[in-house]
Amino acid sequence: MKTLLHVGCGAQRKDSTTRGFNTDAWQELRLDIDESVAPDIVGTMTDMSGVADASVDAIFSSHNIEHLYAHEVPVALSEFLRVLKPDGFAIITCPDLQSVCSLVAQGKLVEPAYHTAQSIPIAPIDILYGWRAPMANGNLFMAHRCGFTEDVLRATLLGAGFNGVGTLARPECYDLWAVASKASLTQDDIKRLGSEYFFR
Repeated sequence: MKTLLHVGCGAQRKDSTTRGFNTDAWQELRLDIDESVAPDIVGTMTDMSGVADASVDAIFSSHNIEHLYAHEVPVALSEFLRVLKPDGFAIITCPDLQSVCSLVAQGKLVEPAYHTAQSIPIAPIDILYGWRAPMANGNLFMAHRCGFTEDVLRATLLGAGFNGVGTLARPECYDLWAVASKASLTQDDIKRLGSEYFFR
């Protein structure tokens, strides 16, 4: 069985990652900074010392890296590389500032951009700076401290030392998706991983 490191899992589990990971082939290891969500390992993206070197086959990181300061992102990605096996890969998704800022430019900073599955409205200000409702209730882990466009995300992953990188922007969903591997990948490899491990 392969090991999936679910970074910044919050209250979520494997079934809320992607269809590719939500199978019996993957054993989930949950890591989060917040002890209240009962992760397997309490830790941060910049210090995953509770995870051994080259011990996981894949990492899933959904809407986490924007919570770091920009100078911390390379540190976190270095940790991702450290814990991945030589043929391992990371699936990363985060907000797309380019599409979000187009709404801001239209004067829609606090107007709903979309609604969650629970019908909660999410506005550009929430995507840019962090979800206001949980933050107002004291959960400042939700604050955003940096952000990415597709080009910046790709360059950041390559600059961190990943050898195979593929990215996708979904302007209609205001998000970015990336696959990043330790080993070099062909375009066909990248497309295969994206088709299997992007989206739910």
